[in-house]
Amino acid sequence: MQVGFRALADRYGITMVQPLRVESTIGTTRVSRDSDGLVSNQYPPSYRPSDNFAGHFEFGLKYEDIHLEFFARLFAAVGPEPVEAWCRQSPFGQFARRTGFFYEWLTGTRLDVPDVGNGAYCDAVASHKYLVRTSPLRVRRWRVNDNLPGTSGFCPVLRRTEEVQNALAFDLAAALGELDQAFGADILLRSARWLTFKESRASFLIEKEADQADRIQRFAHVIARYCGTVEEPLSERSLHKLQAGILGHEALGLGLRQSPVFVGQATMREDIVHYIAPHYGQVAELIDGLKAFEAATRGAESLARAAVLAFGFVYIHPMRDGNGRIHRFLINDTLIRDKAMPAGVILPVSATITSSIAFRVGYDQVLEVFSRPFMQRYGASYRFGKATTYTDGTSSNFMFDEYDDAAVAWRYPDLTAHVLYTARVIEHTVRKEMADEARVLVVFRRAQEHLKDVLEMPDPDASRIIRSLKENGWQVSGKLKKAYPELEDAARAERVVHAVRSAFDDVL
Repeated sequence: MQVGFRALADRYGITMVQPLRVESTIGTTRVSRDSDGLVSNQYPPSYRPSDNFAGHFEFGLKYEDIHLEFFARLFAAVGPEPVEAWCRQSPFGQFARRTGFFYEWLTGTRLDVPDVGNGAYCDAVASHKYLVRTSPLRVRRWRVNDNLPGTSGFCPVLRRTEEVQNALAFDLAAALGELDQAFGADILLRSARWLTFKESRASFLIEKEADQADRIQRFAHVIARYCGTVEEPLSERSLHKLQAGILGHEALGLGLRQSPVFVGQATMREDIVHYIAPHYGQVAELIDGLKAFEAATRGAESLARAAVLAFGFVYIHPMRDGNGRIHRFLINDTLIRDKAMPAGVILPVSATITSSIAFRVGYDQVLEVFSRPFMQRYGASYRFGKATTYTDGTSSNFMFDEYDDAAVAWRYPDLTAHVLYTARVIEHTVRKEMADEARVLVVFRRAQEHLKDVLEMPDPDASRIIRSLKENGWQVSGKLKKAYPELEDAARAERVVHAVRSAFDDVL
């Protein structure tokens, strides 16, 4: 016998973009199975709930995962009557009170039941199982602590699975401190300048625009100048500033978009749609909800906040262009604002994403956690018709018929997988990418010192000679001799090669 949220979904014909991750049945013994993130739990007969709305919903609240998209769709289907009947029957029961709270919070409709007069407050969701707001709001009507991390306009869900908790245990500040101790603050600051450019270049690789040299330089400038310093990064004014910095002030359609957008690819025959972004009329409310999440969770885990803000932003896709770069900007910006890392240090997360097939494929897969089921549900609901020119200057023939229905999914994304991926990327970035870059700088500085022991020269000249020797297999090229006639002397050239190569050989 199916029980809990799945039983209600089947009974009322509720279909969702994001599947229920827990399904429960009544059998003979207690059995649990986990297959690709879907948990199947079997309970003995003593757990059997009443076969009505209240019985199954209470069972779900007790033993299954919170699923705000499902709640919103279910409440729209059943209306207020079964919730009101339950609240009248059990006015002080915590599950009835929480359900009444969820109903009013999600629908904006007041139930026809009296306020709960007294009794202890209970949390809307369990803080040990979900990311919650740092300062709960007391809702006297239900005697419920509203600890949801967003608003009814946008509220992401992060489930504290064992994997997520282990990943969030990574101490970014301590790891950076270890690099500081191992290599010195000056090396970290010098590496930060190079890593800023590396992050920009890798970010464009993700967007498949590696040949855009001027845009790479612009994005590097945006990261260096604005990370941790721009006022309210999610405000319309700041987003306009960031986008203009990335694309150039002469770019068309800067600011929040006023036109439809989809993520896809063009072919000779047609456009292939991988993801449809919210209607431009919904963007402002979603961004306000994302800003509310940022404010509500200050003081919570920085890695989780950075991931939710970044991926929440990219799913909202509020700009015509530049969404991917701002998404990765927000990761560094959040970590600096939360003082999880010092200002001036940039984590080249894009470089990590592009550093291996596993991370690159992982990035695409984590985006598909939401986009793939979204398109499975709405893939037949879009079309290309007559082109329309919108107020932001965009000419588009894209049409989507289910913006209102899809809004529930856009408002309540489960970003658990995204937090797990981001935390792992950040740890690898520090342990591998930044540590390797620091080692390179240490060796390069040592090579400069060794070279100057043989032939005194300014740093730029020393750098040029070192790069040339390393690229030419430790041989002095004719071009290098022409630039530096001192190297025409074979004995001196040999000493220069030995001096430089010894710095690298020490670490090989």
